Amino acid sequence: MLNKKVAELLNDQVNKEFYSAYLYLALANYYHDENLDGFANWYEIQAKEEMDHAMLMVKYLQNNDYSVTLEAIAKPEVKIESFKDPLTISLQHERYVTALINNIYEAALETKDYRSQKFLDWFIDEQGEEEKNATDMVKRFELFGNDPKGLYALDSEYKARTYSAPSLQLD
Repeated sequence: MLNKKVAELLNDQVNKEFYSAYLYLALANYYHDENLDGFANWYEIQAKEEMDHAMLMVKYLQNNDYSVTLEAIAKPEVKIESFKDPLTISLQHERYVTALINNIYEAALETKDYRSQKFLDWFIDEQGEEEKNATDMVKRFELFGNDPKGLYALDSEYKARTYSAPSLQLD
């Protein structure tokens, strides 16, 4: 049976995942305005992934007889002054989300909610990947992004990224 505290934390996380999608759309909009369509593409795909994460949590909660509550999603308030800023914002945000997921896992562990622990394992792995991608983007920008040819190469690389839906089996 789904533990009530874990269910509430997951429900809260649903709303935070939708906020993450909004944040990444804001970053994509910035890059579109700057004619860096590859960077914009990267963050548009990130937004889709965050919406997928939210929906996976919604479906998990529903499959466990929990009624999901959706809250208002706040407008992302970000200060962007350079091409690098969205990258560092994204890295900080992914670290924040990792801490949130870890907190939910800790609650599942404390309450011996083994099914939720298993469910959250996928998100823990996913956050490791998300943090690595965000870190790599910052490092690569620091190496190449201040040179116009390097920035063009990074933008071209990120333009080639394609979306793929997550493959997580839900109980």
